[in-house]
Amino acid sequence: MEDDLVSEGDTLLRSEQDLHDAAKGNDLTRMEQLLKKGVDINAKNNIDRTALHWAAGAGHEQAVKFLLDHDASVDDQDSFGMNALLLAAWFGHLRILRTLVNVGAKLSCENKNGLNLLLCAAQRGHVKILEFIMEDLEDVWLDKPDKMQRTALHLAANCGNLEVVEFLIGSGCAHGLKDKEQNTALHLSARSGHAEVLQRIVETAVDLDEKNQECESALHLAAEGGHSDCVEVLLNGACDVNAQTNKNRNALHYAALHGWVTVAELLIEAEVNVDAVNHQGASPIHLAVLHNHASIVKLLIDAECELDIADHRQQTPLHIAAENGRQAIADMILVAGVNLKLADKQGKTSLEIAARGNHINLVDMIIKADRFYKWEKDNPNSDSESCVETHVTFKQDHRPETQHIRSVIWRLATKYLKPNEWKKLAHFWKFTEAHIRAIEQQWAGSKSYKEHGHRMLLNWLPGVITSGENPIKGLYEGLVGIGRKDLAESIRRKANADCSSPRKCSVM
Repeated sequence: MEDDLVSEGDTLLRSEQDLHDAAKGNDLTRMEQLLKKGVDINAKNNIDRTALHWAAGAGHEQAVKFLLDHDASVDDQDSFGMNALLLAAWFGHLRILRTLVNVGAKLSCENKNGLNLLLCAAQRGHVKILEFIMEDLEDVWLDKPDKMQRTALHLAANCGNLEVVEFLIGSGCAHGLKDKEQNTALHLSARSGHAEVLQRIVETAVDLDEKNQECESALHLAAEGGHSDCVEVLLNGACDVNAQTNKNRNALHYAALHGWVTVAELLIEAEVNVDAVNHQGASPIHLAVLHNHASIVKLLIDAECELDIADHRQQTPLHIAAENGRQAIADMILVAGVNLKLADKQGKTSLEIAARGNHINLVDMIIKADRFYKWEKDNPNSDSESCVETHVTFKQDHRPETQHIRSVIWRLATKYLKPNEWKKLAHFWKFTEAHIRAIEQQWAGSKSYKEHGHRMLLNWLPGVITSGENPIKGLYEGLVGIGRKDLAESIRRKANADCSSPRKCSVM
């Protein structure tokens, strides 16, 4: 029978591969036939696996005993450092493990990651294997670490093996040992989101605020992963909600960065510092705006966070919203109220940044907000809260009740106003030079003035409505003020003749 290599790059002959396959399938008859033909019982494949490896890993007790009876090498390791004994522990095959121990398998073996019998069983969650190791084997080091300096408790906590964690704690393992990254089992269970395991470790009275090499506590790791149940366990255990990492981040920074709403709610309820700034001067709302997490922004605004904090670029959250075109978020910030005069390191206000980025709708929102803030300042006796309630947004107005006046504005801007007349109206209505420059930055050719005028008029309209004035009357007065009485009279006549107009100008 031809007996060449199975395939190029493999190390097994076809007969040797047949032996491996028979071991995988627990086919004792075929194995006996192959051994009678002189096949090497310890033949290794390209990752140094023997037939005994496959039989032990698959849990085939009969095949294992057959191979051992025919002098298979019991301690051979594959390229990962796994021998039959470790594979039996890894896959939870207790009877095979007992068999291998009874024939003298080396009990001190480790794989290339430093995992021994105890660590393999702990990582995979095999309590019966652990009980056998602790009860029947001698000189067992319960806290023996692997090459990452992780003990059985670390591995079980990281994998969420609650039964193993209970067993190890009950067996007297150390609770607060650290791995190479200075993580305790508490850190690993929090990072992996295993709340029941975390709760059990918390009950051992470990230090909940222990830091790893990044100065992260378990709370930071739970928050970063969005594990709200773990965050709740730690907060209930009275951890430090304001603990900071080596980059000055608190847990809320992580929740804001990733958009974890429930985590943020828990932290805010626990009175976390909503205005804490990290190593770049960014508060949680800076991160939420940058990553477009509108729900987090709303939470932070409702928690009365400081909206005018500037980061290392001297940018406020509104600057970031303006730079990235975040209209919905910018509207929330503007409604809450901010200082629109603040400039970044380049001397740019949020309005200038929005204009430079050609975020036209955002430019208009900021202008409307700026004019509203001025009206509020000039009218201190007005019910500003009531005004805000009736003007809950600075976004574009699409309401049916303003459709008529918006149509009038459109016709006025596109058909009747001459170039530069929109600017004269803007000055009459006390638009600032910054407002005018921001509107003008949108350029669409020689007829851009029509679009500029239309936008200016739409930005003027909300202030008139907020103050309870008649918009037709306001248009009339503005046009008269810039010397266009002819146009003012025309608009007044059309408005008074239009029965559908909600606001006539017959009083003039």
